[in-house]
Amino acid sequence: MNAPVILDRRRVLAGGGALIVSFSLSDAFAQDQSAPVAAPAPKPPGSLATAPFLDSWIRIDADGRITAFTGKVELGQGFKTAFQQIAAEELDVPFESLTIITADTSRTANEGYTSGSHSMQDSGTAIQNAAAQVRELLVAEAARRLNLPAENLRTENGAVISPDGRRLGYGELVAADMLHVQAQPKSKLKDPATFKVMGQPIPRVDIPAKVTGGAAYVQDMRLPGMVHARVVRPPSYGAQLTACDTSAVEKLPGVVKVIRDGNFLAVAASREFQAIKAMHALSAAAQWKETPSLPKQDDLLHVLTSMRSEDHTIFQQSNPSVSGTRTIEATFTRPYQSHGSIGPSCAVAQSVNDSMTVWTHTQGVYPDRQGIAEMLRVPPASVRCIHVEGSGCYGHNGADDAAADAALIARALPGVPVRVQWMREQEHAWEPFGPAMVTKLKASLDGNGSIADWNFEVWSNTHSMRPGGAGSMLAAQQMAQPFAVPAGKPLPLPEGGGDRNAIPLYKFPNAHVVHHFLPDMPVRISSMRALGAYHNVFSIESFMDELASAAGADPVEFRLKHLDDSRGRDVINKAAQGFGWRKGQQAPQGRGFGFAFARYKNLAAYCAVATEVEVNRETGRPRLVRVVASVDSGQVVNPDGLINQIEGAIMQSMSWTLYEAVTFDDTRITSIDWQTYPILRFNAVPDSVEVHIINRPGQPFLGSGETGQGPAAASIANAIASATGKRLRNLPLTRKRIKDAIDA
Repeated sequence: MNAPVILDRRRVLAGGGALIVSFSLSDAFAQDQSAPVAAPAPKPPGSLATAPFLDSWIRIDADGRITAFTGKVELGQGFKTAFQQIAAEELDVPFESLTIITADTSRTANEGYTSGSHSMQDSGTAIQNAAAQVRELLVAEAARRLNLPAENLRTENGAVISPDGRRLGYGELVAADMLHVQAQPKSKLKDPATFKVMGQPIPRVDIPAKVTGGAAYVQDMRLPGMVHARVVRPPSYGAQLTACDTSAVEKLPGVVKVIRDGNFLAVAASREFQAIKAMHALSAAAQWKETPSLPKQDDLLHVLTSMRSEDHTIFQQSNPSVSGTRTIEATFTRPYQSHGSIGPSCAVAQSVNDSMTVWTHTQGVYPDRQGIAEMLRVPPASVRCIHVEGSGCYGHNGADDAAADAALIARALPGVPVRVQWMREQEHAWEPFGPAMVTKLKASLDGNGSIADWNFEVWSNTHSMRPGGAGSMLAAQQMAQPFAVPAGKPLPLPEGGGDRNAIPLYKFPNAHVVHHFLPDMPVRISSMRALGAYHNVFSIESFMDELASAAGADPVEFRLKHLDDSRGRDVINKAAQGFGWRKGQQAPQGRGFGFAFARYKNLAAYCAVATEVEVNRETGRPRLVRVVASVDSGQVVNPDGLINQIEGAIMQSMSWTLYEAVTFDDTRITSIDWQTYPILRFNAVPDSVEVHIINRPGQPFLGSGETGQGPAAASIANAIASATGKRLRNLPLTRKRIKDAIDA
């Protein structure tokens, strides 16, 4: 028997004369229960499968206004612009006539987290199909009114038009009592050859405010009567607050309230600098008991490989008839790395009549709501989370923690909007880091220079400790009645976490891949852009170059020799052609050429990256001179947006690869500013970055936001090896490590 259909009254009644599309009940209850069970109906595409009401995605008001909704959040990917293009295209309306509403627990579908390069393939696909089905409904209603066949009508500029020129605006049509239908598995999508909006390089709608000093981020929010708050974090993991005399702080100018709940300590003031001064005074008054608990930072290889592990063979292939004659082994390491958000985390919260509203740059408003509600011990329905962009990052940084901080403080100040802004040292010391990783590779070459046997092992923590429960949030962990940190769990394949992209796309007769999952987390970790794919692709593609060298083969030809995937081959050839790659080429003196390739998660976008790197042999300083990349992301909606994502991935990966590593002693995180945690600076940006797009009209959207990180890292490493004749396998590839390798 079909599950009962539950209609959301808010959605049905919102806005008066709006197009509301819902389920139509089947006649399942009247069917003969003894009849054979039919095969399950196909699911609608993308996120329509889990949020099947069309009005969850498209709304048309009686006055003709059109709104598209998404449960995903804009983080700088540019999808807000792309979604607007998709909806405008399928509805046949001007781009400017649409409004996009992003993740809000009271207005949009629950699409979980915005992560894993899923926005286009999940939400973009849902919007595309929902818009197409809405357009079909509008045409059907116009056909009924005009007494004409639907196929004789066309849509243009927000109206349905008959052959004789009669015109019915979408607003006129939705004012009628239309049939309510369920989202269907198949949609009559427009022919890509007719696209007018999709495929065009429309400027991003989120950029103007960001470059003109406008209100672009949650950090910019100012509400009437708002107070500013600062949190005093413990000096180290597990530190206990033993004493704190708050009397002097409470008397400081502008101080509204000091909030203490166990080890959670905060102060709110009328003005921001008053809150900062009060925070420093409160920090000086606080006494903490610390316990050394951190591992040896300079021996992460031994630390990780010696930890308790849950071992899983995730890929096994055997062909006894093929064996190798020469074997090569290598070990690669990645340190803990910070998100390095330029703007420290921020949130605004307000408690009114037992309802909590939180404005946050979280990547998951519904999971955030669940965690905050649990922390406050209230029903989730009494918490509303609204996404506002943050001057932040891709991945789980301090955004969710700041949201929890703001909610906890706002509860103590009913009716008052509370803005919580983290300080730089708090962001660097307390955000969840990208996990450290170790990979060990071993492969054999046969007499023809082909890989006969491939062995890959990866050691890694989980790559997601995102909220969903209160225990993932610092404020909840530090309360007098604390919530326990949940146990880390491996993320399931095919997407994976620490084992993401550990299974190579290349074809080998014999292969063995093992994931050593590490349940214990000595430092606070969670997801960072690309998860384990960054290090796994860095390792695989660096090792492929080593094997190519051992086989006396050109690195590009060697990859093509082991790759059957035709789209992957196209991407490799396109990048090599754009770079001017030639077999047997020699880089200029002091420079090296590098190449790398991957398909993100082996199921998303393809990307190949060729680089030219200059190395100063006296100082070891590397300089990325030029980059040429190619990408296949399926149907392209906005080419400028896709190019921007690949360029950004290359720059971020370059920063991780050459500079970034979290440092700590036995008790405290010590990389707490831009001096102790250096990142890429403007003077190190390459002279040129070219991105070549392979467009696949009509093909599904493939996630592209994280496809470039791994190939960029490996390409840079391969170019450094080409320039110096020395292979570096421990990230980051700092000038000191390069200089030490040159001098060795």
